[in-house]
Amino acid sequence: MTRLWDISPTVSPVSPIFPGDEPFSLRWTAQLGPDCPVNLSAITMSPHVGAHGDAPLHYANGAASAAEVDLHPYLGPCRVIHAIGCGPLIRIEHLMHAANELPERVLVRCMEKADETWNPHFTAYAPETVEWLAAQGVKLIGLDTPSVDPADSKTLDSHQRLLRLDLRVLENLVLDEVPEGDYELIALPLKLAGACASPVRAVLRK
Repeated sequence: MTRLWDISPTVSPVSPIFPGDEPFSLRWTAQLGPDCPVNLSAITMSPHVGAHGDAPLHYANGAASAAEVDLHPYLGPCRVIHAIGCGPLIRIEHLMHAANELPERVLVRCMEKADETWNPHFTAYAPETVEWLAAQGVKLIGLDTPSVDPADSKTLDSHQRLLRLDLRVLENLVLDEVPEGDYELIALPLKLAGACASPVRAVLRK
């Protein structure tokens, strides 16, 4: 049987979020009983809670929403590269040991264990690393922290590189148990009209 690695965190009311973002909440709109044959729930949350893919609309007015992005980058050959403890930014030299014949999708594991509470000092991508990966033919990048830019960035330089180079991104992955190597990535965004991002159930298949 082919092994699957589930690289998505559980989404719950205690999921870490950027300060001011909308947390996950769930309420029951109907419950099983003598007069009701089903349980029905309603959820409220930012699309950036848990594993998610930013849409270009997140960092550019008038750009594509989650419903409009091409699905190709989210499905196919992928390489997981370890850069554990690399510091505040993933730099090109942190990836060179696994950079031979890169596939179109690259996920970087920065942490021994993904944070389960908000940590403003997470690792992000250096903008020049995004540029370099795009030059190698990469179409999607990802990591096991909340953002490709530092928490206090006001210019979002790495997001702006994604926009200019037409790259997609996955954030808030959980790569704790994933060995470095090549996999198939499956992480399709929901077709959410007008949304700036979408949750994904991200998995890797060997």
